[in-house]
Amino acid sequence: MKLVEFEGIKFVTGGVCAAKGFRANGIQCGLAHKPLTDNEKNSAESNNALPSAKKKNDLALIVSDAECAAAAVYTTNKVKGAPILVTKEHIKDGRAKAVIVNSVNANTCNADGVEKAGMMCSLAAKELGLKPEDVIVASTGVIGQVLPIEPIADGMKSLADGLSYDGNSRAVEAIMTTDTMPKEVAVEFEMGGKICTMGGMLKGSGMIHPNMATTLTFITTDASISPELLQRALSDTVKVTLNRASVDGDTSTNDMVCVMASGSAGNKAVSHEDGDFEIFENALYAVMMNLARMMARDGEGATKLIECVVGGADTEKTAEIVAKSVITSSLFKAAMFGEDANWGRILCAVGYADADFDINKVSVKIESDKGCIEVCRNGAGVEFSEDKAKEILGEEEIRILITIGSGGHSAAAWGCDLTYDYVRINGDYRS
Repeated sequence: MKLVEFEGIKFVTGGVCAAKGFRANGIQCGLAHKPLTDNEKNSAESNNALPSAKKKNDLALIVSDAECAAAAVYTTNKVKGAPILVTKEHIKDGRAKAVIVNSVNANTCNADGVEKAGMMCSLAAKELGLKPEDVIVASTGVIGQVLPIEPIADGMKSLADGLSYDGNSRAVEAIMTTDTMPKEVAVEFEMGGKICTMGGMLKGSGMIHPNMATTLTFITTDASISPELLQRALSDTVKVTLNRASVDGDTSTNDMVCVMASGSAGNKAVSHEDGDFEIFENALYAVMMNLARMMARDGEGATKLIECVVGGADTEKTAEIVAKSVITSSLFKAAMFGEDANWGRILCAVGYADADFDINKVSVKIESDKGCIEVCRNGAGVEFSEDKAKEILGEEEIRILITIGSGGHSAAAWGCDLTYDYVRINGDYRS
């Protein structure tokens, strides 16, 4: 899918290894819970498809050559994975140097979860010559199953020995669960007269809702910024990116977005909310917004990315509420899968949004690379070509453009269509 470009920001390759001084690796250590059938093996081989959880990488490591400022945002779910509890403690000082993360098993709702998460940090720290407190830990996968630490312990030396400055692809594969594609973005930007680089990788396909979204996201940068402002930039940016992406209305237990900033680019440290801070936030937005779009497009079973842009609002919050209401509507999402311009479902979702505006001033357009048609004006339907609407909705990326008044504020949210495959994937997720 196409990246959304921004002035002054250049997209580069390398993911979490794009920034100076960051190494990564991913291995298959044997955590998978679902063996491949012979038919699945043959199908994967003939289609050059990503292997199933049994064969793909399931353990990843990201390491900085230098100590980093660190910041994180976590799930708002009352049930929190044990790795979140450990990571919160480890980065209370705003510092970190490495990330250890596994897929397949979420290490959540287990009596020994915190102990196992701490052991993962200790095992990584021992191989890297660090303190366990220097390590961020994360897990994703099935909830409520005891995490076997033995495969992780057995694989740690190989994982650390294989670290490289171009190991991002191996690492991103290791965090995928039902994801069908790796999600990586990296950018270059100038700050304080220096060229800085920022890269990120994300996993997320199901159990995604705008409540910190559902994701593990790891971002690295060689820019120099104080831990306090790094946290502020992350907290601000997650609200307008990952918090505006939804697949199915479920907020996970293990959501975590972490950023590590090494300062290796040599810029003067950003310590005040000045022009350099704005540049840094813009770069972070470019990375996180594009990752959010990738996540929405790769929703479980999805065939389309849907962007809903709401304008004419009295406040940005009102626009955001309405946009989220539309992209989370199951009826609307099903209509998008069927390529049916059933605009009444859009108006329905707009109408039950918890915000104040005049429904009689609402207008709606449907747009894609095939064109744009108006389907509703001032709260009532207008004539349009069903054939043209079908052509527009046949594209992979669909934009729903809604105006709710004459105010000066707008907001965007991202989602996907709802397909038969969503039920199939989640009907046997554990088996």
